[in-house]
Amino acid sequence: MPVPEVYYQFVMDYAPYLYVTPQSGPDLTWGKAAFAAGFAVDFLYEAYFDAQFDDRSDEIESKIVELADWILTQQITDSNKQACGGFVSVENSSACYGVDVGRTVPALLKAYELTSNVDYFNSAKLAAGTFLFNMQQKPSVLGVHDRYYGGFARALDTADAWQQQMDVESLYSLIALGMLCESDPANKTKYQTIIQDAVNFYRPGIEGLNLFFDPLPSGDGAWHRVGLADDTIYDDSIAYALIGLYEYEGYSNTVRNTYQAINAIGASPQYPAYNPGVCWAGYINVKAKALACDYYDAVAAGILAKIRRHHDKPACDFSAKTINKHSDEFMFWGPKHANYAPVENKQAMATVCWLGQMLVGFEAPLTRFTQVLNSKGENLTLYQITQTGEASAYGEGVDLKAIVLSGKAEELLLEPGYIVNDYLVLHVFAPIRRHDKVCRSGIDYEVTSIQDFTFKDEVAFRKATLRRMQS
Repeated sequence: MPVPEVYYQFVMDYAPYLYVTPQSGPDLTWGKAAFAAGFAVDFLYEAYFDAQFDDRSDEIESKIVELADWILTQQITDSNKQACGGFVSVENSSACYGVDVGRTVPALLKAYELTSNVDYFNSAKLAAGTFLFNMQQKPSVLGVHDRYYGGFARALDTADAWQQQMDVESLYSLIALGMLCESDPANKTKYQTIIQDAVNFYRPGIEGLNLFFDPLPSGDGAWHRVGLADDTIYDDSIAYALIGLYEYEGYSNTVRNTYQAINAIGASPQYPAYNPGVCWAGYINVKAKALACDYYDAVAAGILAKIRRHHDKPACDFSAKTINKHSDEFMFWGPKHANYAPVENKQAMATVCWLGQMLVGFEAPLTRFTQVLNSKGENLTLYQITQTGEASAYGEGVDLKAIVLSGKAEELLLEPGYIVNDYLVLHVFAPIRRHDKVCRSGIDYEVTSIQDFTFKDEVAFRKATLRRMQS
């Protein structure tokens, strides 16, 4: 499954712009951002070592150097500023966000590894060892917080004005700090202390599916989400936090339980087309365990890819194949559940870079069940439901491989008007859902029930009961 050429060319042409409007070019209102450059380097670094791009290694390296050099221009280097070491959020901004350290330092260290340019290494150390350290330590000293918590203040501008809230998304910076532990051993103890204090503070927040903590004295000293009822999360913020924590401690109870809690929130009568196996929705009401929007936050599929590759292989496979088939639609930050049409006519650099990383070198998962499926499975067509009610509607057909068994009377609850021959039982790998339609030899069946079978806390396959649809 090669990376779509349009993804590669998009990054080469437009990074570090945040958004691009098709047929018009970069969105100059948003402009350029250091984190967009950082994500572009992350993708290009993977592409540099992939066989698909062997003949373009020189141009990739040149683009990485161009982007890394530009990131340096966005860093505050005035030691008299409290924000020293931070990167302004967008070009010509005065605010530096703590999470942007996590989004840029890995790119700088990769550029350093590729080029040996010590300026990149020194910039990374200044960002994490000075700015991020200060975002954790200084608020309690300066009275921004009432005490030391261990989290990172959200932002600090060049006029020394603080945004005191501490976002769980900042756990993404654990990746950068972990890399510096290896590349800057002289300061390893400092980085490890920053990491441990942050993990200890943020753990209860992310376990409670929260987005940020608002510390005293000006806040209420409590964890929060968004929405009028404090009930809704941004999926990408949680995804960034999860991958940062995963890189630090693996598939721990915190990572597993948080991932599974959000991934278990599926389609609803209001949003029947949603499939978390493709991607997570942009807004999720975790109190009601329901979606709060009709679109996927496409970047989350890329952010979650590593966790899914190792611990949710059916979703990893289904997501990659869906996105590869609809690669143009998923360049936009918000493709709709039902038909992947964009919420807004803006292609997003972060989205393309993360999905590009997901697809670089992607191989379909190989498990004992997929081996059986590949050799013994039957080829069917799956139609995902997009509208419920009197007039059900379905999306395009996609290939589905399954082990097909006839229904057994003793295992079925026969409904009035149906006989045992109207039922099928499938064993599948894909994350199919209740009410989806499956076509076998020209006959349509509705999925009536799903049962997951797990092995070592991971879904190994699914058993689906199907009933013939009446015309």
